[in-house]
Amino acid sequence: MDAMSLLHSRNSVAILSEPAPNESQLADMLKAAARAPDHAWLRPWRFLSIQGDSRHSLGSVFANAATKRATQQQLTAPTTSQLEKLAQKPLRAPLIITVIAQIQQHPKVPAVEQLISAGCAAQGILLAAHALGFAGIWRTGSNSYCPHVKAALGLAEHEEIVGFLYIGTASSGYKGIPELPMHDYCRPWTG
Repeated sequence: MDAMSLLHSRNSVAILSEPAPNESQLADMLKAAARAPDHAWLRPWRFLSIQGDSRHSLGSVFANAATKRATQQQLTAPTTSQLEKLAQKPLRAPLIITVIAQIQQHPKVPAVEQLISAGCAAQGILLAAHALGFAGIWRTGSNSYCPHVKAALGLAEHEEIVGFLYIGTASSGYKGIPELPMHDYCRPWTG
């Protein structure tokens, strides 16, 4: 697949199954992530790969975090059914890559640039997965911003979860994405 076809055809797929990328393919995907724009070579990102039984552990983290959030915010506790659904979320793909932004104090590189760099690294992973014949979807939601999830995953105070990349083999066809008229999003500036 040529580079432009790759860029024009990448699409999110929510229903994923085995096989997942093997170790060599995962290494290639992470190598692509490392090519993200990175002002001052801070490398403001890191990754956790979650596979196999570790996905069950992540599901427990999600369910426990929901209970803790409800208690702290004085909300109604999640039902057993809701907790079971949360616990099953990581089983929707054979591989999950948690993308983490490591925000550092720097006189020339503001936090927002570092966060965007981590986002670009995530996109690099998704593009590389697509190039290797896999599919994926970038998920966030309350678990990405939850201090309980961050603590359970071992994040430091200065780190943020950019997203959970669910990756595997597409179990269904790619949904159609309409062509966007780029003139709606880009106009010449004449000063």
